[in-house]
Amino acid sequence: QVQVVESGGGLVQAGGSLRLSCAASGTFYSIYDMAWHRQAPGRQRELVASITSYDSTDYEDSVKGRFSISRDNAKNTVYLQMNSLKPEDTAVYYCEIEVEHKKWDNRIYHYWGQGTQVTVSS
Repeated sequence: QVQVVESGGGLVQAGGSLRLSCAASGTFYSIYDMAWHRQAPGRQRELVASITSYDSTDYEDSVKGRFSISRDNAKNTVYLQMNSLKPEDTAVYYCEIEVEHKKWDNRIYHYWGQGTQVTVSS
């Protein structure tokens, strides 16, 4: 079993910053890609940012230049630094972590956090 816990959400004014953290714990062999998704009311869940095990990153167009994803492999943790926040960034942010449970298994399992609320006021 793998537990994924997010933290760092909150209420900020437009133009402010937040840093989200997501830590994985439990039994697994290795972690592959990590990502942050978000879901606003009435909207589909969308991929915000992702980072591979080799630190290659990708961002949704609307957050490029404002958000930065990073990881600390020693802590099994992924971060999302969010700057210049806008009201349209308001959403529940979810962490996704890909893990391999057994060496040489070649099967990737996806685990999700419960989400952390980010609210940006105008």
